[in-house]
Amino acid sequence: MADALIHIEGLTKVFYTDEIETHALSGVHLTINRGEYLAMSGPSGCGKSTLLSIIGLLDTPTGGRYELNGKQVANLNFSDRSRIRNQEIGFIFQSFNLIGDLTVAENVELPLTYRAGMPAAERKRRVTEALERVNMAHRMRHYPAQLSGGQQQRVAVARALAGSPSILLADEPTGNLDSRNGEAVMKLLQELHADGATICMVTHDPRFAAHAERQVHLFDGKVVAEGELSQLLAEA
Repeated sequence: MADALIHIEGLTKVFYTDEIETHALSGVHLTINRGEYLAMSGPSGCGKSTLLSIIGLLDTPTGGRYELNGKQVANLNFSDRSRIRNQEIGFIFQSFNLIGDLTVAENVELPLTYRAGMPAAERKRRVTEALERVNMAHRMRHYPAQLSGGQQQRVAVARALAGSPSILLADEPTGNLDSRNGEAVMKLLQELHADGATICMVTHDPRFAAHAERQVHLFDGKVVAEGELSQLLAEA
């Protein structure tokens, strides 16, 4: 546990709609260590995006424990979750989630504006460093519509990096990219991991999951072994 950044025990998530209970997560146990590159995969509807949302403090579990940096964060109120999310977690989404009427630099800077007490000069320094890291500093005055999909995803990675998060969460980061740009984003994530970043990625593509140093497979809301997943899929 000394190196554990994230420790999850018995995590459950139940959605209630029209008197129907949907058990998205059914007792997940998971530890992610500092500096680890983890890929989560499994069939559609297995709970991997729900789990990533809870890890990213975008959602709360129905039950179980979730510790981030040694602190219990499963049932924090909205404002505490927002504050910790802003400081500890960097998100890379499938759809980039860039704001169209902001420049590249403004998009990367936006999460930093919510950091109380961070001077403007420090924000600018972080923006420049993050864009240089993903080779997009030369496009900082451009708008998202002026960029290719691959370039937009690089900007999204820079936005995640600028806050110096404890972990990068990537939800199908290659989902809207062609194979060439998808491979380029995977190469960038590998470089960030080599530099010490902790990464947790959700992907349905086994080629991209293979880039991670450890793979976790989900099926029906539970973490299963790779051999067990193959058997369950064959029986489904």
